[in-house]
Amino acid sequence: MMRFAATADTDIGISKNTNQDSVLIKHASYDGGEVLLAVICDGMGGLARGELASATVIRAFAKWFDEELPYELENVDLKVIGGKWSLMLKDLNVHILEASKKYCRSGEAMGTTFTGILFVGDQYVIAHVGDTRVYQITSDMKQLTTDQTFVAREVSRGTMTLEQALQDKRRNMLLQCVGASDIVEPQVLTGKTVKGAYMLCSDGFRHEITEREMYESLNPINLMNKKAMHSNAKYLIEQVKSRQEKDNISVVLIRAE
Repeated sequence: MMRFAATADTDIGISKNTNQDSVLIKHASYDGGEVLLAVICDGMGGLARGELASATVIRAFAKWFDEELPYELENVDLKVIGGKWSLMLKDLNVHILEASKKYCRSGEAMGTTFTGILFVGDQYVIAHVGDTRVYQITSDMKQLTTDQTFVAREVSRGTMTLEQALQDKRRNMLLQCVGASDIVEPQVLTGKTVKGAYMLCSDGFRHEITEREMYESLNPINLMNKKAMHSNAKYLIEQVKSRQEKDNISVVLIRAE
């Protein structure tokens, strides 16, 4: 059976008045094993609208963990859970769209990315909308999610190089997000959990540091306990801020062993 330790760190950054990122960790035991849910939502919208959108989605998944997951664990099927998460996100998209029409001025919108992972024993399921990410960290770093952005689409089509995408002014242009898209089609992934670490992060965390820098601080050897996990995450957050990243910055670390 896999055992998990998880930490979350979030920072308002150097320029914004509110932190529109929302983070969730839920950790419980069942039948001698462990189950862990981690989510990052990066909200967007004027005033505190992005904060409202991301918090709305976080609350829905916290409630799902408390009220629905116990029934799912009676006969676990992570593909079924992934399908239910996809439907939840589509319903939340409609709910937030309606709230935007009610509370925002004409032409304004609020929305949020969503990246969530559920570990049950030695398996996981991920649902993903937008450009927050999940990485698997073992002897190397592997991005599990696919960015749903204009530049990521162009790179996949071969019309833009990765180097051009990193510098392009449209790098934050999302193809879809929960609450600001007419329709959302979440990416749903399932897989086998491996010994090592997993990381969820908002785009503010990764724009000003390289994957090599992330790996040097966050490889499993350097994440021996929660104190080390927090310390290394905060070191990278300070690095990002020193390089003038203007967005909110959030990271969740999970050690699996």
